[in-house]
Amino acid sequence: MNKKIVSIFMTATIVAGTLAGCGGASDSQNTADASGEEGKIINIYSWNDEFRQRVEAVYPEVKETSKDGTVTTLNDGTEIHWVVNPNQDGVYQQKLDEALLKQADAAADEKIDIFLSETDYVNKYTDADAGAAMALKDIGIDPDKDLADQYDFTKVTASDADGVQRGSTWQCCPGLLVYRRDIAKEVFGTDDPGAIGEKTKDWDAMKATANELSAKGYYALSSYADTFRLYGNSIEQPWVKNGETTIRVDQKIMDWVNNSKEWLDAGYFNKTVKGQFNDDWNKAMGSESKVFAFLLPAWGTDFVLNPNWDGEAGAWAVTTPPQEYNWGGSYVHAATGTDNVEHVKDIILAVTADKDNLLKISKDYSDFTNTKKGMQEAAKDDSFASDFLGGQNPFEYYAPVAENIKIAPLSAYDQGCVELIQNAFSDYFQGKVDFEKAKANFETAVKERYPDITEIHWPE
Repeated sequence: MNKKIVSIFMTATIVAGTLAGCGGASDSQNTADASGEEGKIINIYSWNDEFRQRVEAVYPEVKETSKDGTVTTLNDGTEIHWVVNPNQDGVYQQKLDEALLKQADAAADEKIDIFLSETDYVNKYTDADAGAAMALKDIGIDPDKDLADQYDFTKVTASDADGVQRGSTWQCCPGLLVYRRDIAKEVFGTDDPGAIGEKTKDWDAMKATANELSAKGYYALSSYADTFRLYGNSIEQPWVKNGETTIRVDQKIMDWVNNSKEWLDAGYFNKTVKGQFNDDWNKAMGSESKVFAFLLPAWGTDFVLNPNWDGEAGAWAVTTPPQEYNWGGSYVHAATGTDNVEHVKDIILAVTADKDNLLKISKDYSDFTNTKKGMQEAAKDDSFASDFLGGQNPFEYYAPVAENIKIAPLSAYDQGCVELIQNAFSDYFQGKVDFEKAKANFETAVKERYPDITEIHWPE
């Protein structure tokens, strides 16, 4: 495990003695159990019960799960122990990193067998030098054959710098524009998704539409935070190039800054909404809100917008976003050193590679799943219509967006850079600091988060 990886894995709470136990990437870290005998306990690290629910739904070997959700027993008597820590404040990654650093010397029943990561930080764990996630081919999964129907960008996201795939996902998370039908009818005279899509199909059209909405007292979107993913997905260079210690702020990020300031000043955003996943953002999704639309993937519509909506079902619809983008995705990894290779292989294949299973997940949980053929079928199948969306089948719009997503170049520093640049410039948007101070604040914050970073390069 090289110095860069240890630096990224390490948190302030990990003492030197823990790292001493790591001792570099030993043979036991880089290979799975060679005896061929499967362990009796499968330890799976995640941040909620989402993956457990999908395993229970489609993995045929599941017998039962304890009432508290901590242990799932398989037909052969093997137990899955679910180790769940919250994502908030980096707790999940901290606990996972501590366990990974001890993996080589852990007792068989205490070793991590499967762990999950999110798109924002997946690269941290798929880096070959990290020694954390096994190559799928080393557990008997052939990505070219077994995962051929997955969307290409998800496979790239789960691969290391040499193109070796070290994770898989049941999710594909294309984003759409989700809009209020009542506001659309009032301002535009129609709530038809095709007609509205013409008004939101690119940034020029979206800006003209925002102006129309503003004239009638409505906000196009809730916040400048809502558009960040679209710009961030289209960066042309990674935040940090492999082997470097320089953060390179892409021009697309500065385009977001400049355009967000323009839109905020023009009244296209609600100035009181200063981010996402907070009380103001949640209230902006309510029936008393003047916000016309949100930019959300399938999980955002079903697990964020729907619970915050206090009006009747059928009040929202989806249509074409101003730019293709992906938001989210939970990646499943086989942990290096697992003593349950066959079980791990079977679980990953069942949950992320079987088209029928993935369609079941889409039907049961409204996930847009990682099967190109399956999602093409769902787009034409009325049984995938959503009551929340007034009987509209959202897969009709998700599928073409997913086909055109190109993943931005990743680095292990993505999560911190994405969070901190938004924090720094939010103060600028709110008039608390000037432009140069926002840049300086980002530089200070990102170097505190990543002490190995030596320079921040801004576009000319």
